Amino acid sequence: MATKTNNKQKATVNIDERLVDQYFREYQEAHQDEVNSMIHYICIPTLTFSLFGLIWAIPFPHLGFLGIYNGYFNWASFVIAIAIYFYLKLSPIISYFILFILLGFSYGIMELVAWQQTGGPAMWLLCVSIFIPSVSALLIGNSREPEFAKNKLNIKSLAIAPAYLLNQLLNKLRIKS
Repeated sequence: MATKTNNKQKATVNIDERLVDQYFREYQEAHQDEVNSMIHYICIPTLTFSLFGLIWAIPFPHLGFLGIYNGYFNWASFVIAIAIYFYLKLSPIISYFILFILLGFSYGIMELVAWQQTGGPAMWLLCVSIFIPSVSALLIGNSREPEFAKNKLNIKSLAIAPAYLLNQLLNKLRIKS
């Protein structure tokens, strides 16, 4: 087993370690507070759902060749494709589970759109009302972390968080990711 030492951090990194394991290790090191962990288990899925819904709500041009499926192909379709490609590069098992989760989110968003069309509240408004408390709770939880002041929020952490939580669940179910 080969290792490499980084002089800046004085940490030992296993060169044979998968990239996904390295990301998960870094994520876990930056999220040690138990209260913050509980907040993440609740707010990462709700934040992801609300972001997905807000992206879904961005107007998409009408493409005649799609016929009756025009409303189902939108900007969120591209997000699904990009997310699955990203997670597939990290871990095929995680990407499959993320795909099923995103399909479940799609179903939920379509139900919210159907509710909106029958006189219910606007889907995007519901997503904003989920997004704001989720982000607020995550920021409060992250502020409890000693490393947060140094690291703040970053795109990599936002992309890794859902996969990390899913990996934790898969580990509890004894499914190797």
